[in-house]
Amino acid sequence: MSMAAPAQTSKTGYDVPRPIGKCAVSGRDIPPGEKFVAAIRETPMGLERLDVSLDCWQTFDRANLLGFWQTTMPRPEEKKKLFVDDQVLCDLFERLADVTEQAKVNFRFVLGLILMRKRLIVYETTRHDAGRDVWVVRMKGKEQRLDLTDPKLNEQEMTEVSQQLGQILNEEL
Repeated sequence: MSMAAPAQTSKTGYDVPRPIGKCAVSGRDIPPGEKFVAAIRETPMGLERLDVSLDCWQTFDRANLLGFWQTTMPRPEEKKKLFVDDQVLCDLFERLADVTEQAKVNFRFVLGLILMRKRLIVYETTRHDAGRDVWVVRMKGKEQRLDLTDPKLNEQEMTEVSQQLGQILNEEL
C-alpha cells in the first residue's frame, strides 16, 4: 500500500501539501520528532509529496523524483520552518531548465529569484529571444550558463507562484 499526499489542483499545478505523517512505503505512522525523507515527484496531476521513513528509503523507487531531502516530522505546535536545503533548490532549478509549460516557466523564474536573493545564482546578462527577455545566469561556483526566461509576471501571478513555493518550502516567502 502506497501512502502519498495527493497533488492539489491549482492554476500553477504546484500545490504540495505538508507532511501527512505516514510512510509512503510501509504506511506506518511517522511520529513527530522522527527523521524521514521528503520527496517531490511530478505526476500528470501536478506535484506529489511523498514522505518515506529512513528504514524504507534505501528500497524506495527514486525514479522521476524532482528532489528529496531529509527532515524531521514537525510537532503540531511547531512553527513552520524551512525543510528544503539550498542544494535541493538548486537541483530543482537546474532540472526545470528545459520546461516550456507556462506554469513551470513561472515557477522556475520565481525559484530563480529566490536563489539570486540567496546569492546561489549569479546574473550575467539579458538577451532578447523571440520577443522574450532571457536572463543568462550561472550557479555560484560553476561556469555553465543557464537561461532563465522572464515571464513578465504581474503582481497576482507572482503572489500565486510565491505561495506555491512557500508550500513546498513550508515557509512564508
